[in-house]
Amino acid sequence: MSPNQPAPRARKSPEQVRSAVHQAVLDLLSDPEGADLSIPAIAQRAGVNHTSVYRRWGSREALLADVVTTRLEKDSPLADTGSLRGDLVAWAEAGVASIRTPEGRLLIRAVALSMSGSATAQGGRAEQFQRRIASIEKIRDRATARGEHPPPLEQILDQLIAPLYLRAIFGIAPPPTGYPDLLVSRLLDTPPAPNTP
Repeated sequence: MSPNQPAPRARKSPEQVRSAVHQAVLDLLSDPEGADLSIPAIAQRAGVNHTSVYRRWGSREALLADVVTTRLEKDSPLADTGSLRGDLVAWAEAGVASIRTPEGRLLIRAVALSMSGSATAQGGRAEQFQRRIASIEKIRDRATARGEHPPPLEQILDQLIAPLYLRAIFGIAPPPTGYPDLLVSRLLDTPPAPNTP
C-alpha cells in the first residue's frame, strides 16, 4: 500500500455497528433543524454502509423501534419487589423517569416516526416492540408463581402503558408525582398508596 494511501477503515463488529447506528439516530433526532432521518443519512452519520443497516433492521421503522426499546430496557430494568403491584409501579416509574429526560423526549419522537411506513415496515416495528411487551409478561409470570392473579396483558397495556406513553406522544404535561401508582391502583382495583394525588 502506498504511504500516501489512507488506511482502510477498521471493520466494526455487529455490536459496534448497532451502537453507532443507535447513537446516530439519537444525534439526528436532536438536530433542531430537523435533520434527514433516512437510512442512508443514519448510516452516513454512523460511519457504516447503508446496506448493513437495511440488512440488520430492514426498515427505518424497525430501526427506530429497536432504538426506543433498547433505551427503555436500559433505563427500566425489571425490578423484583416481591409483589405484582410493586413490580408494576417500579416498571412504570422507571418509564416515566426516562420520558422526563431530554433523550426520553427524543425517543417519544422516534415512536411517533416509527408509526409510518409500509405493512412490512410495521411488522418489523411490532417485532421490536414485542420485546417491551415481553417484560410485562415476565412480571405477570412472576406474580403467578407467587400465587397472585395478574390482570390480562391487554388490560395492562390499555390501563397502564397506554396512558403513560400517549401523554408523552401528544405533548401533554409530564405525569405528576405518584401517577404510576395511581394507574396501577386503578388497574388492580386497590387503594392508591398514601400521598398519591
